[in-house]
Amino acid sequence: MPSNTDFLLAIEGLTVSFDGFKAVDDLTLYLSKGELRVIIGPNGAGKTTVLDLISGKTRATSGSIRYNNTELTTMSEHQIVRAGVGRKFQTPSIYEKLTVFENLEISYPWGRTVLGSLQFRRSEKVVERIYEVAKEIFLDDMLDEQAELLSHGQKQWLEIGMLLVQNPDLVMLDEPVAGMTAKERDATAELLRKIAKERSIVIIEHDMDFVAKIADQVTVLHLGKILKEGSMDEVRNDPEVQEVYLGH
Repeated sequence: MPSNTDFLLAIEGLTVSFDGFKAVDDLTLYLSKGELRVIIGPNGAGKTTVLDLISGKTRATSGSIRYNNTELTTMSEHQIVRAGVGRKFQTPSIYEKLTVFENLEISYPWGRTVLGSLQFRRSEKVVERIYEVAKEIFLDDMLDEQAELLSHGQKQWLEIGMLLVQNPDLVMLDEPVAGMTAKERDATAELLRKIAKERSIVIIEHDMDFVAKIADQVTVLHLGKILKEGSMDEVRNDPEVQEVYLGH
């Protein structure tokens, strides 16, 4: 077994039971620094539950989740965010009535302490970071637009930007391209590959063509267990995966 220090995220023997049903069953998964990992699997495979466990939204029944060698299973959700884990859910949760700029500004990590948020000043450093992130998420021309006027895809990008402003080492995204146009999906693939140069990313996704464009490694979950791990080609050509996932 690899030594834990090599990994940004080391999940070992992770299990969670809901009324006797094991949604995640003795899961062991290692994520390297700077890796883009996609988790796929049929509905009910336990994909979102894994993200819930890492982010502290759901408590593990047993097992360990170490991030930068810090045990997360005993930490609260906000402590996990503060440690450098950022998560985006399926539906974009942005502040519709605020501008793109204000959405990014409000996410800036001053607010990690009460004193910090009281002393918050729109310093040059903050503005610079907001412009940097806005450019990265293709919204630098729309900083003064109200968020509710953005397209669905742009709202997804804004929410990714709200995570990036916090500078997490680990970014977790749940179906980031759901409902996007083909053009937006391509741009998102480019964005995620760029983000992955500086941090690790875990993505849950159903769109196989999109997965093929972005993934370093693919993990296939089935009934809360890992069915197969490998490159997209290895996973796609695996008979067991085809049977479970594609219904062949």
